[in-house]
Amino acid sequence: MRSIWNGAISFGLVSIPIKLVNATESHSISFRQIHLADGGRVRYRKVCELDGEEVSGAEIGKGYEEADGSIIPITDDDLAQLPLATAKTIEIMSFVPAEEIDPLQMDAAYYLAANGATAAKPYTLLREALKRSRKVAIAKYALRGRERLGMLRVVDDVIAMHGLLWPDEIRAPEGVAPEGSVSVRDAELDLADALMATLGEVEMASLRDDYREAVEAMVTAKAGGAFEPSEVAAAPAGGQVIDLMAALEKSVRAAKASRGEPGPGAEPEGTAGAGSDAGTGTGAGAGGGAGAEVTPIRRKAAAASPKAVGGKKSTAAAAKKTASAAAAKKTTATGAAKAAKSAAKSTAVKSTAVKSTSAKTTSAKSTAAATKKTAAAKKDAPTARKRTSA
Repeated sequence: MRSIWNGAISFGLVSIPIKLVNATESHSISFRQIHLADGGRVRYRKVCELDGEEVSGAEIGKGYEEADGSIIPITDDDLAQLPLATAKTIEIMSFVPAEEIDPLQMDAAYYLAANGATAAKPYTLLREALKRSRKVAIAKYALRGRERLGMLRVVDDVIAMHGLLWPDEIRAPEGVAPEGSVSVRDAELDLADALMATLGEVEMASLRDDYREAVEAMVTAKAGGAFEPSEVAAAPAGGQVIDLMAALEKSVRAAKASRGEPGPGAEPEGTAGAGSDAGTGTGAGAGGGAGAEVTPIRRKAAAASPKAVGGKKSTAAAAKKTASAAAAKKTTATGAAKAAKSAAKSTAVKSTAVKSTSAKTTSAKSTAAATKKTAAAKKDAPTARKRTSA
């Protein structure tokens, strides 16, 4: 890696020759400005305001502008003559615990490489001292025409330096926090803790810049003439009224589902929130101050479980209702059985009566036929006798 600064670390009376190397790099995609009419490149040109002529880089210097607009020229020689001890030295001032450094002060990061064979021994000494003390070194250094504040720490087997903003460069967060009194209940904190535990940890090396990859894919597709814009998902409307408890519960379930873990038992959706509502009130706004932004939404009674208070009465009432329903079902079933039995008997009686009538009718017809045959026989008898006598 190419060094951007050469100097030394001043560690008491020990001087360690080092080279400063950038520890980070930007992978962001940069665009050029073009003329929409013909696609031509649009460039910025540096023009002198006095004569209107374009000026090259070699002809450009520094100057300080005063309040009245006048410019005071400042040369590199002027800056080099300043009594700046850190012009070529990273001067360590103290050692402090790392937790005392506010992350808001973190700026650019650099690697410090030992410059030459003679620098290996003192470099290793400082590195091992930082490791054993579990502290970081606070130092001053000068880079790009200004004095800066830095923090030295050990990364693997290398000393790294983080540029720090000066304390007066950190703005106070005035007017940033929510106004008014907003209360957060224990049930809400419990759900937030559950969500944090479900999301768990992440391997930092596995994180990727999805937007940059999408832009690169789009540029490649456009260069090949095969780019087809996809539909953009509609952004959620702002200012929606939400149920904070329900949102937290759904977030926990979604996080567990994405990790392949089973949900919170087989409980129906909203059960946990209903229990929380019984003890803490629904949503964050149930007892919050006037400044709370979240408005609770009452849930339907069918989705809520019995409240913790008065649970015995609710259970007894439910048992009575169940018993009454069972008795009503039993009475209905008995009545239906009796009606069916009675109908069956009535049908059997009618069938018997019909059969009896049919039998009587058949018997009467048979008797009448027999009587007619007897009478005919009696009439035929004298005729037979007469024929015999003849």
